[in-house]
Amino acid sequence: MPCSKICGRFVKNRVMPKLLALREPPRRPEWAVNILELRQQLQLNQTAFGHKVQSSAMAVSRWERGVQEPPSHSYIEIGNLAGDPRCWYFWGRAGLRSEDVMRVLPGMQRRLRREHTHELEIVNAGSGAKKIAQKLQLVAIPLLKNAAATPGEKGDDVPSLHDAPVESMIAAPREWCPHPSSTSCLHVRGSSMAPTIGDGYIVAADSSQTDRSKLDGKIVIAWKKDKGLIVSRFKRYDHTETLQAENPQYDSITLGNKNEKWKVLAKVLWWIGKAP
Repeated sequence: MPCSKICGRFVKNRVMPKLLALREPPRRPEWAVNILELRQQLQLNQTAFGHKVQSSAMAVSRWERGVQEPPSHSYIEIGNLAGDPRCWYFWGRAGLRSEDVMRVLPGMQRRLRREHTHELEIVNAGSGAKKIAQKLQLVAIPLLKNAAATPGEKGDDVPSLHDAPVESMIAAPREWCPHPSSTSCLHVRGSSMAPTIGDGYIVAADSSQTDRSKLDGKIVIAWKKDKGLIVSRFKRYDHTETLQAENPQYDSITLGNKNEKWKVLAKVLWWIGKAP
């Protein structure tokens, strides 16, 4: 057989497939495609999506390109954001089996109940009820067993308000809760936020509002592993972010250090407390 034909077959059978393989872009993993589809379905950019799952926009970009798979705790946050039934896929990637989730079904039921919060109507509420032209709409907000501490105290170690145990329910006006499915109430421990928020008060927090660029001057719930839940005022100074007590005798907490690993979990909407 002529040498030219032999060489031609060699190039076709050995070299061409390799060249074609180099031209074809690598196929993204299924988990990367699912994360991208979820973000697009929610109409969020990578920065906003990252805030909601407690990660950076750069991390989201790596996930969607299939460069790096999310860690287990991020998969759990993504599942919480996805909701039923898509949550099961992401929780499965985190290593959670359906029987594991069913074992903590009360927590799952609470989460779903918050997503489908029923409105309550007060028909006869006191002597002035007949004067109300429209019925007052209330929403049932879960009161968590956990306490957020003021600066100087240690709060409960709860990195996510979604999965915290519920103590009871509090009825609040619908207009007080812009995002009822993301709103929960916590106890307050400590007095360094007085006179604004006193020891033993109850605060309502919206976990959908975690964009730090919109929280300057607002009271927030933050978390750090060795400090637990902290309720404090969030302040920004140029590129420096801090948590500050209302009592000036307490030092502010700087959030800029990467080693600190502080997370802003929610914005405080309102608070209530017993009269002395």
